Amino acid sequence: MYSQESEPTPTYITFHYLNGQSDSFNIHHLTEPGVTRQDIRQEIRRFLSEGWWVVKLPDETLFINASQVVKIEMKPPITSLEGEGVLSEAQWVTALNRPR
Repeated sequence: MYSQESEPTPTYITFHYLNGQSDSFNIHHLTEPGVTRQDIRQEIRRFLSEGWWVVKLPDETLFINASQVVKIEMKPPITSLEGEGVLSEAQWVTALNRPR
């Protein structure tokens, strides 16, 4: 089968909070045509440097206190992130160490 040109795949971001809860969102603009690696890198670093993160949804706007977030997951991975503060070519090994 041949793949057809379709809409860009959204990036999924999940915020994990200190209280054990989490929120997940789709971000479409990171994979739109014309967005460069430099654009993505700058936007993510700028976003993470803020004390409050603003997530604009179709029906509401969320303000997330960055100090309450312990982990952020993004899928698919953003391969264009590189440089200082980025661990490249890492492999997840937690699952390999779990007792069965």
